This record gives sequence, structure tokens and C-alpha cells, in this order.
Amino acid sequence: MAFDFGDVRIGVAISDVDGILAVPLTTLINIEDTLFLQIAELFDEYQPIHLYVGKPLHLSGKESESTIKAMNFAEKLRQMSPTPVSLIDERLSTVSAARQLQEAGKNAKQARKVIDEAAAVGILEAALNAQKSRP
Repeated sequence: MAFDFGDVRIGVAISDVDGILAVPLTTLINIEDTLFLQIAELFDEYQPIHLYVGKPLHLSGKESESTIKAMNFAEKLRQMSPTPVSLIDERLSTVSAARQLQEAGKNAKQARKVIDEAAAVGILEAALNAQKSRP
């Protein structure tokens, strides 16, 4: 399961049990009162074996305020569940997702509804590809 953390919305993606196909799952609204309850429900329903959180970095590789927020979110996930949590470099994941949605014929208004899920799919695909390339 992968998360594209944002101040307003958090995209969520999952993969099949074999880790072959990453698909969008949902977009959560980042309201602290309900967010972690919703995430706990996702954990109960999908029983993820690994959690990935996008780590937004500047193109130079330097951390930003968004990086710190994503790292804090990952830490909260670690406190919620014994499931391993990894941060995945997500430079350009949202830009790439937006481009793919535009190429698929989605206008900006339509894309806004699914951009975070598409970015989460990109994060999960990067993690799955990294796993496949390990000996």
C-alpha cells in the first residue's frame, strides 16, 4: 500500500498479492480527526504487508517542508501498525501522474479528483520495481 501525502489530500494505492500491478484505491481528506481512523480501516480491510510513503524532495535532492511532513506521516503509520514503512523518492510523481491523466484525455477538473491516487500508484510502482531489481 502506498500513500502520496499532501496537506489537503492523501492518495492511496494498492497492489495485487504478487506485487505486479499497482492500482489506485482512494483519496483521503487530510483531516486529523478522521484520517487515522480511515487509514486503520484500510489496514483492516486490505492487510498490507508493506507501506510506502512518497518522500517529496527538491530536484536537487534536498529536503523541503513537504519532506518533513511526509516523514512525520510515515512515523505516525509506524506507530499505528507493525507493518514495515518505507519512504520512496517521489520527485516528479505528481507531475508524471498529471501528464498521464492529460494524455488519457482528462481535463484539469477531472484530473484533480484522481491525481493523488495516480501519484500514489507511481510511488507504489517505483517501490515494486525496486524490489524486483534486488537480487
